[in-house]
Amino acid sequence: MIHSLFIINNSGDVFMEKHWKSVIHKSICDYFFEVQGKAASPDDVPPVIPTPHHYLINIYRNHMYFVAVVTTEVPPLFVIEFLHRIFDTFEDYFNECTESALKEHYVIVYELLDEMLDNGFPLAVEANILKELIRPPNFLRSIADTVTGKSTSVSGILPTGQLSNVPWRRTGVKYANNEAYFDVIEEIDAIIDKSGSTVIAEIQGYSEKILSFVPPDGNFRLMSYHIGANKEGSGGRFDVTIGPKQTMGKTVENVVMEVNFPKSVLNASLTPSQGRYTFDPVSKVMSWEVGRIDSTKLPNLKGNISLQTGAPIPESNPTINKYKPFKGVKYITKAGKFQIRT
Repeated sequence: MIHSLFIINNSGDVFMEKHWKSVIHKSICDYFFEVQGKAASPDDVPPVIPTPHHYLINIYRNHMYFVAVVTTEVPPLFVIEFLHRIFDTFEDYFNECTESALKEHYVIVYELLDEMLDNGFPLAVEANILKELIRPPNFLRSIADTVTGKSTSVSGILPTGQLSNVPWRRTGVKYANNEAYFDVIEEIDAIIDKSGSTVIAEIQGYSEKILSFVPPDGNFRLMSYHIGANKEGSGGRFDVTIGPKQTMGKTVENVVMEVNFPKSVLNASLTPSQGRYTFDPVSKVMSWEVGRIDSTKLPNLKGNISLQTGAPIPESNPTINKYKPFKGVKYITKAGKFQIRT
């Protein structure tokens, strides 16, 4: 799948490259530089760049381009997500992912890339598995490696969770206190016209709705959400698809989903792909009796909702219901990309 990886700084220097199959000369990056030179900013570089014999799939993070070379057609989003996972792994190991940090830990970087891909296909990408295979760097180990001339970062023990049903969590993890701390982080992007009115506004972050999950041992992103700005009007769209992440060979039956709509919703005209739904205009609760879920064809419910004329925009921010927030829940709102038109 992924043939080679090139990491390029803002100056256009290819300061690191990794090949999983035959070596592809870094001159292949000339196609990338040609497209990059025409872009107004790093964010405007197309994520997929076709060449006569290869595809260059890239991301830009922290003043660096991660350029993957593939020789056959692959799902681009799959490769892009994997490149982000590589960056996040480096950031987790070295506390930062910068050019200087990668150069300082050349050996560990290449050891990680060897474990994360096998013959170009993703293999070990969970942080807990990688840390059992490749120990994160520390001061004492760095001194020992310098004195002995050998790398002691590679573990001689196979990771315990790699063959587990939950590979993202180490087996046998026990703590004296069962505590979890949540950071609810929201980032707001907006475009504002010269009169101060909002043209477009979006919120991206993490949701704290009630979920059932098996956490890994350490920091992790539970889920993310994206909210676009709602325009005032008499209606809107509703579209939801549900399905299990894992069935463990068991059939999922008797599934019922309930949605609490805002008070400004008058009615809902929806079409389910299976089962039946009811909407109570008094309580504003929509109930969908899904029944049995076929993993090959997930149930879908979509249609239109009617709003009261002149009603305010429904509350978009998630709220905590039916329980009191614990002191370990912290809310952070930060500015994203703002553009003011004059």
